[in-house]
Amino acid sequence: MSRFRTVCSALVGFAWIVTSSPTYALDMLKIAAGQRGNWDTTISEVGQRLGIFKKHGIELEILWTQGGGETQQAVISGSVEIGVATGIMGVLSAFSKGAPVRIIGAETTGAADLFWYVPSTSPIKSLKDTNDKTIAYSTKGSSTDGIVSAFMKQYDLKAKPTATGGPAPTLTQVMTNQIDVGWSAPPFGLQQLDEGKIRIIAVGNDATVFKGQTVRLLITNVQTLQSRKPVIDRFMKAYRETIDLLYSNDPAPLQTYAEFVGISVDMAKRTRNDFFPKSSVDPDKIVGLDTIVPDAVALKYNAAPLTKEQLAELIQIPPRQ
Repeated sequence: MSRFRTVCSALVGFAWIVTSSPTYALDMLKIAAGQRGNWDTTISEVGQRLGIFKKHGIELEILWTQGGGETQQAVISGSVEIGVATGIMGVLSAFSKGAPVRIIGAETTGAADLFWYVPSTSPIKSLKDTNDKTIAYSTKGSSTDGIVSAFMKQYDLKAKPTATGGPAPTLTQVMTNQIDVGWSAPPFGLQQLDEGKIRIIAVGNDATVFKGQTVRLLITNVQTLQSRKPVIDRFMKAYRETIDLLYSNDPAPLQTYAEFVGISVDMAKRTRNDFFPKSSVDPDKIVGLDTIVPDAVALKYNAAPLTKEQLAELIQIPPRQ
């Protein structure tokens, strides 16, 4: 009997240990992402809501910014560990000046999603009509900043580039005549286009420097990459898995995105299918470096082209596992 009691006591003790043991915490990653609600910048949000990052042992704390410039500064300062949708020219410039920034993935390749517009009643018909007019971009160092700089050089414009933040405040400034030419990205602006309230006068791919090239990046800082590389590797694995799901036949990811942004599923599907082919959000390859690097010098982001050794140090994309 005493032996039986001893065994029972041991089993009870074991059960108490199992049921009372603390649940191990997920690895937290702080993220800064530009333009809340854009298709490409919302991939991490959708993945978190679907439980994909949790499955890989990660919890995301997402800070939404007004553009790539703000995002990049948050990463460089160490306020966050990962930046989503930073302009490639801004990153090349920051790295060349000694900033502790590293690229862990492409975020968007091609610039067909970005467009510049005017009110339907505006006399401006094309970029060539913008001399002495204000033309919007989000923040300094963003992809829209780089594209506007390319417009200025390519078309020899005398326009006045003006930082206006995200698509929503930009639309307000355009419609109240504070800004002559606004910028946007789907799904923002599609309703106004459908209603005939605004007209597109240029798209991002009109800047030949950026057509077919990688324009936005996923970045981290040196300290994070050195001290938390396994976590970064798992982040990228979850990020890739989320992309695969967003482009699958499973309706849940599209519904999740639509609910987060506050749009219909049809509008979400239109945004994906018409503006973001899956290849455009492939994080594994930065396209066009052979032209992007010298163009960064031509557009005065860098004083000199980055060398192959510098690019190898800057670009550290975790391999697929």
